[in-house]
Amino acid sequence: MTGSDLILERMLALHPKKIDLSLGRLEQLLARLGDPHLKLPPVIHVAGTNGKGSTVAFMRAVLEAAGRKVHVYTSPHLVRFHERIRLAGRLVEEAQLVAALEQCERVNDGAPITLFEMTTAVAFKLFHETPADVLLLEVGLGGRFDATNVIAAPALSVITPVSMDHPEFLGSTLAGIAFEKAGIIKPRVPVVVATQEDEARAVIERQAEKLRAPIQIGGQDFTGREERGRLVYQDETGLLDLPLPRLAGRHQIGNAATAIAALRQFDPSLPEAAFEAGMGRVDWPARLQRLASGPLADLAPQGAEVWLDGGHNVAGGRVLGEAMADLEARAPRPLVIICGTLATKDTAGFLSAFQGLAKHVFAVPIPGEHAGRPPQEVAAAAVTAGLSAECADGVADALQRIAAQAWATSPRILITGSLYLAGQVLEANGTPLA
Repeated sequence: MTGSDLILERMLALHPKKIDLSLGRLEQLLARLGDPHLKLPPVIHVAGTNGKGSTVAFMRAVLEAAGRKVHVYTSPHLVRFHERIRLAGRLVEEAQLVAALEQCERVNDGAPITLFEMTTAVAFKLFHETPADVLLLEVGLGGRFDATNVIAAPALSVITPVSMDHPEFLGSTLAGIAFEKAGIIKPRVPVVVATQEDEARAVIERQAEKLRAPIQIGGQDFTGREERGRLVYQDETGLLDLPLPRLAGRHQIGNAATAIAALRQFDPSLPEAAFEAGMGRVDWPARLQRLASGPLADLAPQGAEVWLDGGHNVAGGRVLGEAMADLEARAPRPLVIICGTLATKDTAGFLSAFQGLAKHVFAVPIPGEHAGRPPQEVAAAAVTAGLSAECADGVADALQRIAAQAWATSPRILITGSLYLAGQVLEANGTPLA
């Protein structure tokens, strides 16, 4: 373990709960640190259920293509904690992280605080100390009481698609979850909202109206569509004809459109060339990522496609199913799914999107994850979703079993169900992360 890993592990003992949504504990710590969250570059605050990370990745790619220095805060990480904090374009270095962790731990002096609250304080401290032009700040969970919501005056709020997830913290209705996400909307601060289901959109619109926040909504005030192999974006100020995003899947058209709308609101002077370059250089690991080679990928049958995606909720399953259907339409191959999920997720609902598409599901554990769903339960959920399934000892075992079968056409393999599983796959495969 690295020095930062040891400190982070120690910090887990500061609060009996991993998640305890509140702002008070963090505000007290930030005050003792000199309120670094009040001394940041302009903040674009991003909430939502799905697409937050991809939307942030699109914005970062465009801004950096325009020559801007960009801070980024995202979660969770896939392999190393350092992925969560990007300082002016580079992942935080170990020595920087350790020094900031130690100072925040010392100033906190043993007071109860969750790990995410503590690391958010660390991030704000580092963002304050490092010059940059903008901070892209992703909500951890929910919005209203998420630690990132101590930012009282962002330059812009963004809400990506809202769907059912984390009901144990956010409520069991779409309207209730949308209300939590809309908690990042601030008085008179513009808000850009991705295309939403009607119930969620109504809640977000009401909150924006209440706070007199100017609002732009996907499908109404801006649109993005694929047309003749290009991304065509349009809003009231005009049209952009751009390359298709480097990120695979039709859902990334919507994420790209939301990012473009947000940036055109944030800085109308951004040149079209930056948007063009950003579509080609955007990178967001474990989101329909093709694994071409590596110790794990090489276990697949010769000529097989191996895809990795951290999707884990019903809406995520839906967009993955659409992506697999699109791939099947372009180049037919038998689809085999390797799936591991958390016990808190609707595994049957997630896998139901693949009914009629997938030939078989291999259910695998997520090693070291105490909240992981046992493979037997994942397999049972797959059967409930109308799929054939069996258990495997892990991803490597599943790939070897797939390779042992006779295939008329090399299969398309999708490893999915959890970002935690995706991170372990990337690490085991030796896939580099920027």
